[in-house]
Amino acid sequence: MDLEHKKRILAVTRRVVVKLGSSVVATPSGVDVENVGRLSGEIARLMKDGLEVIVVTSGARAAGLSRLGLDRMPSTIPEQQAAAAIGQIRLMGIYERFFSDYGCHVGQVLLTASDIESRTRYLNARRTIDHLLAHKVLPIVNENDSVAVEEMKFGDNDRLSALVAGLASAHLLVLLTDVDGLHDGDPRSGESSRIPLVTNIDVAARNVVGGAGALGTGGMASKLQAAASAAHRGIPTVIAKGTSAGVLARVMDGEVSEGTLVSASRSPISSRKHWIAYGVPIRGRIVVDDGAVKALSRRGSSLLPSGITAVEGTFEPGDCVDLIDPAGREFARGLVAYEAGACSRIKGLASAKIEEALGYHMGAEVIHRDDLVLLADLPRPETTDGE
Repeated sequence: MDLEHKKRILAVTRRVVVKLGSSVVATPSGVDVENVGRLSGEIARLMKDGLEVIVVTSGARAAGLSRLGLDRMPSTIPEQQAAAAIGQIRLMGIYERFFSDYGCHVGQVLLTASDIESRTRYLNARRTIDHLLAHKVLPIVNENDSVAVEEMKFGDNDRLSALVAGLASAHLLVLLTDVDGLHDGDPRSGESSRIPLVTNIDVAARNVVGGAGALGTGGMASKLQAAASAAHRGIPTVIAKGTSAGVLARVMDGEVSEGTLVSASRSPISSRKHWIAYGVPIRGRIVVDDGAVKALSRRGSSLLPSGITAVEGTFEPGDCVDLIDPAGREFARGLVAYEAGACSRIKGLASAKIEEALGYHMGAEVIHRDDLVLLADLPRPETTDGE
């Protein structure tokens, strides 16, 4: 059953995002040139077989450590930014050299969280990647660590890879790490078993084990979060061991013995709603009554002021907020049409009373249904390691 499930997914895969984690790309002293060279060859073969491949790479900061005379990741943001500034050049030079040996051209795409947050820059990134692929150029994506600060960082490249998969409308996300997939216990103990197929991420997340390595920022929980994000967009994920020779060929051949396959949602959301759900920071919370929960969840309605019972935080029109049910549970999020103070003044009112209360009218809906994403169908890990 697992093998047939994999075969069906891979039969329709034409565009794949491959994320190379720090444990795959880097060593304590810099770049693992041998492993990067091997993986470059495997990716080049996928491209020659007709697949469109996008690489999301870690390792820029690690690549710059030796030039700064460091043997471990520094703790301060300026030191990390300096390491990234040095390492990005070296890392891309290594990719350029290896891929040119296989007759492949590469292009670098550097992103920050603010690039994804901005809808305009998000769409620009998508156009850039599409254009590179149309010209048979391999996009290599990395977070722009040389300028990113802590509050504007993705947290780890697992999340970045899922966002890239969503914006590029990929058919498959492959997360290459230092373990051979999700296990039912600690893989370092030698007593756990690999889980070949995950259909319920909530259940898997409760049993997840595995932290980040010395050079990484995310663990297995963050990979499940990335897989959950991709799944909501309709993109399956394979988590596999990136230090194993031939791993990508085995993944694309659908071998059941390779990695863990995380299934996609049967009710995927659009690219724009995926951006709302995962690419935009949450600026506040709106608590709604039971009637509003039912209208939004069951009837696909917009959020009207009459259903609002409380407003928390400071936000402006166009910001993203969480929607909270009377029990205190987040069940949706969306882009608001009114700022926080205005939402407080019109809460509980009929839409016809908005102009009377505010002196202006921006529409009957506080959140239009086209700007709202329900989270009920979204598998969301309870742990947040690496975020």
